[in-house]
Formats: sequence, structure tokens, C-alpha cells
Amino acid sequence: MMRIPVLDKDNQPLMPTTPARARKWLEKGKAVKGWSDCGQFYVQLTIEPSGRNLQDIVIGIDPGKKYSGIGVQSARFTLYTAHLILPFQTVRDRMDARRLMRRGRRGRRINRKVEVSKRAHRQKRFSNRRQSKLAPSIRANRQLELRIVSELCKLYPVAEIRYEYVRADVDLTSGRKKAKSGKGFSPVMVGQKCILEQLGKSAPVVKIEGYQTAFTREHLGLTKNKADKSKAEFNTHAVDGVAIAASHFVGYRKYHRVDMDGAGWFGCVSITPASFFVIRRPPYSRRQLHLMVPAKGGIRRKYGGSTTRHCVRKGDLVNSPKGIGYVSGDTERQISVSDANWKRLGQIASSKVALIRRSTGLILTC
Repeated sequence: MMRIPVLDKDNQPLMPTTPARARKWLEKGKAVKGWSDCGQFYVQLTIEPSGRNLQDIVIGIDPGKKYSGIGVQSARFTLYTAHLILPFQTVRDRMDARRLMRRGRRGRRINRKVEVSKRAHRQKRFSNRRQSKLAPSIRANRQLELRIVSELCKLYPVAEIRYEYVRADVDLTSGRKKAKSGKGFSPVMVGQKCILEQLGKSAPVVKIEGYQTAFTREHLGLTKNKADKSKAEFNTHAVDGVAIAASHFVGYRKYHRVDMDGAGWFGCVSITPASFFVIRRPPYSRRQLHLMVPAKGGIRRKYGGSTTRHCVRKGDLVNSPKGIGYVSGDTERQISVSDANWKRLGQIASSKVALIRRSTGLILTC
């Protein structure tokens, strides 16, 4: 049976409850309902709770390059699962386009007929070729994972966060680092130290090896879809998030007795049906100075940004005659409404569009 998150009057998370009990609280006025930014329905008590005893609730994170899986698990119930569509490739493509636009603009404004010291551009002040900051594509991936974990920590009394850590070996022939899978250095390995420090501010963090995740998943009888990892379903990445979280409650370890030595599985955990969400960022374009290709007359119109000419912003959830969707663009009199896959439902007059919820920076699909 599914469980509903519960908050007290001071927004502190308590142990989840059953849907039937939450329904009674709402009918009697003992609680009010709400929805978090990560799509989870919850209730907040308006009275003092009868008890504050807490049990261990663990968040498991299976990071990836293009997709990540997240699972929230207690000893008796699976509470939440999510499949994250990471913005890695989108950010890379847009950074490449920005670099081309800047290079073109720099070429247009510099008069190359004069000597270098007299050209109209700022001279080099320092070398920026050695930097320790994360690449924008990697940082965007880690920020999306951190955002979801921070929202979950507001709903559940998280005792621990478990993160699948990818280690690197050094190839003795070339001297380069490679992933333990032997397939070369993976972008997943970049930024792990940074995200672990950030996660440690919410709850204690434990690093899990990839082989531990596989062993735990097999022990629990969970199956993983390895044929097509791009499918937005539980068995691609969220299943690993649940297995990583469940490793807090079960483990394979050695034991010693008087008459024998051996090893086996210890502990107990129950994997139950839970809410499943597909989460991504709104893929609208950020504000640019102009389009890359000029129009007739050499005038380049402005492009991108989250604002519109109406009372809504891009990413807002709205109700329209074409159905419920997200604001994805606008014209002088119309608003473009798109579904969760950012496929346009239609261009609708602004007077016929009603705002449901302001943009949270996330697009959710159940």
C-alpha cells in the first residue's frame, strides 16, 4: 500500500501515513493538502501530532550521464521513485552554439586591418586555460539531482543518502584514467566530490559501489532493462535507486561461528508499489542577444528568455481549451501551450488560458 508524506505545523517531516488516514484528517480539518515541486502529494497537520517516533528512511541515487534514478525506501515500504532526464546533451549543444555566436560577433566588431595593439577588443589579462570549475553540462546534471533530493528531504525524515560512486583506475599502457567498467573515462565521474559535499548538508552520505547495487538488485528479485536505458520507466534507472536505498537495510557480509565460517544476506526490506515520476527541466531557450543568422536589412531580433508578453511565464502550468499544459512561447495575442514532452498542443488566445501553477523549473510526468 502506498504512503502519503506528512508534515507538522512547523513544516517538519514526520513518518508517512496511509491514504485512508490522510483522507480522514482532511475531512475532519486536522490537515490540509499540498503538492511538492517534485510532484509528490502530501498533507500538513493543523494540530499537534500524536507522536514523533521516526524510522529510517533512505534516499538512493543512481547517477548517469543522460538519465538518473532516484528511490526513497523504508524498511517496509517503497515511498517514491523517479526517472530524471538530465540536460547534459542540451547544455552541450547550446554552449557550442553560444561559442559560435560569440566568435562571429567578435569577428564582426574587430577591424583586422589595424595592428593588434590598436584593435577594439580587450587585451588578455590572464590565462583562463586552467580552471577547476565544473563544465556547464556536468553542473546542470548535478544541480537537477540536488534539486530533487532537497525537495524530498522536505517531505521525509531522511536518515541517510546513498550515492552510487564511480571509481577510476589508471591504464598502465597510456597512463590515463578509465572507469572500472573498462569503457573509458565517464562524465558521471566528474563532479562526484562536489555533489557529495552538497548532499552531506541534508543528511549523512554513504558511497555505494556499482557491484553492490547489482548484487542487492538481484537479491531483491528486481529486474533491470539494459536493452534501452532511454525508456522512461521504473526498470531502467529508478530500480537501481531503490536497490541502492535498500542496501541500507540488507547486506551481504561474512559471519563467524564456532563450528563454521561463511557469508550470507542479513536484514530485511520490503519493496512495494510506489508513485513513479519522470522529471526534466523545461527545454525553453535562455535569453540570447540575437539570432545567429541576421534577417533582411542586417537586423537581428531578440530570442529566448522565460518572459512573455502576457501574464504568464514559460514553464507555467496552465489550463486551455486544448488541455492542461505548459507555456512554451507566445505571440502578440496568443500563448503557445505544450505537453510534458514539449510537443505543442496549440497556440491559444491569452484570454482563454488560465494559470494553474507558476513554473517550478521542473516538468513532471506520472
